[in-house]
Amino acid sequence: MSHDDFYLQILENNKEWSRSKLEADPQFFERLAKGQEPPLLWIGCSDSRVPANEVIGALPGEVFVHRNIANMVIHSDINMLSVLDYAVNVLKVKHVIVCGHYGCGGVKAAMGNQSIGIIDNWIRHIKDVYRHNHAELDAIADEHERFDAFVEINVKEQVFDLAKTSIVQNAWKNGQNLALHGWVYGLDTGIVKDLDVNFKDNADLDKVDRLKF
Repeated sequence: MSHDDFYLQILENNKEWSRSKLEADPQFFERLAKGQEPPLLWIGCSDSRVPANEVIGALPGEVFVHRNIANMVIHSDINMLSVLDYAVNVLKVKHVIVCGHYGCGGVKAAMGNQSIGIIDNWIRHIKDVYRHNHAELDAIADEHERFDAFVEINVKEQVFDLAKTSIVQNAWKNGQNLALHGWVYGLDTGIVKDLDVNFKDNADLDKVDRLKF
């Protein structure tokens, strides 16, 4: 399929998708246009193979989504903070999931020293995660297993950093019902793994040693 054919095809796909939704439910888009009340914020990787809604079988309107390379939660990232603030304080989401995936290119790049381009600045944060956990990771002899372990540790670190944001801290201080979770998605299975890093308040957070997951 040529470049132009692909573009025309996705326009046709959109029309067909719209028709199929209306055939199943004539008021589908009318209801969506009235507003959104998603119970979940998904912070995931930009990887095209991990579509948030499809992975969990959610409908449009059920998941508020933020994606970046390697599903990072960086306190100076105004984009991520803006999404988080809107999700927590306006939409009043009940759950925030940080979802990484095995085989993540950003995490893999952070394990090496090759310069890729401007992304080098972004994965600097992921390299810091490795540095904080190098003893555990360097003890894993098999490179593939070490890669998988690093993906999991990176997700856990991001959930921890998420819990430390002023947005989440203020929500918990005000008694808001907000739970944080860490998942990893298997590209080869389509199954998510709950990493059992779940925070509902600071009491949960205090039980965790950041460097000893």
